[in-house]
Amino acid sequence: MKRFLSILLAGTMLLGIVGCGGNTEAPADAENTDTAAEDTADAVENTDDVLVVGLDDTFEPMGFRDENNELVGFDIDLAKAAAEKMGTEIKFQPIDWDSKEMEINTDKIDLIWNGFSTSPEREEAFTLSKPYLDNKQIILVPADSDIATKADLAGKNVGAQDGSTAVDAIEADDIHNEFANLATYDTNVLAFQDLAIGRIDAVVADVVAAQYYIATNEDANLKILDEDFGSEQYVIAAKKGNTELMDKLQAAIDELNADGTSAKISEKWFGEDIVVK
Repeated sequence: MKRFLSILLAGTMLLGIVGCGGNTEAPADAENTDTAAEDTADAVENTDDVLVVGLDDTFEPMGFRDENNELVGFDIDLAKAAAEKMGTEIKFQPIDWDSKEMEINTDKIDLIWNGFSTSPEREEAFTLSKPYLDNKQIILVPADSDIATKADLAGKNVGAQDGSTAVDAIEADDIHNEFANLATYDTNVLAFQDLAIGRIDAVVADVVAAQYYIATNEDANLKILDEDFGSEQYVIAAKKGNTELMDKLQAAIDELNADGTSAKISEKWFGEDIVVK
């Protein structure tokens, strides 16, 4: 969360102010200038207390924009509650989901927290929290589709979100070699919309995203198959090696589980407590 460049910039600006005049004598209001410098330094230091969370702001119901363009969702509520426990401010930063690793490795964000599924590759690339929700990669098709099993996807056009574990799960299954095409989308919603209008035959996606889309878009007329591409769990990611931040965050989440806050947030968004404790 440290913002070295901000501190360096503030220091450069102050040096510029001192060096601009030709008179090398201290100004009459030197005391006020010193005070202003201290205030500036304090302001920069305070930015260290902001926790920047990267997210896909179209991922309903985990983190998305409502009709007022406000960020809402299960992960948004849980992150806010955790930040309060940690005594820090929180900022949500929408990112290109396919660039999430670059965003965190260049310190543009502190955490990836938005329906982020664990995988062996992600365990190598990030420092991860304990799982907090169960997930699986389901198959979503039109309600009147003749696709009834995973095997029926042979010769079909299938969609998934680019950079998601849905793509990993698909590519780990031999059936993907029989697809007519695997189309990837910037968001799950775009994939769902293409499915609803018949541009593709099926979508593989997180079960919570698919269930929420069906519940809030009944005219889409879609259904989830019994067969799926495997189970997984949601975690929170920090930059590899940032165990200090993750330990503080995990302690806050453990407190939220213990005092019932996470259960209330889950009931708000899912109608029941589905949090992994």
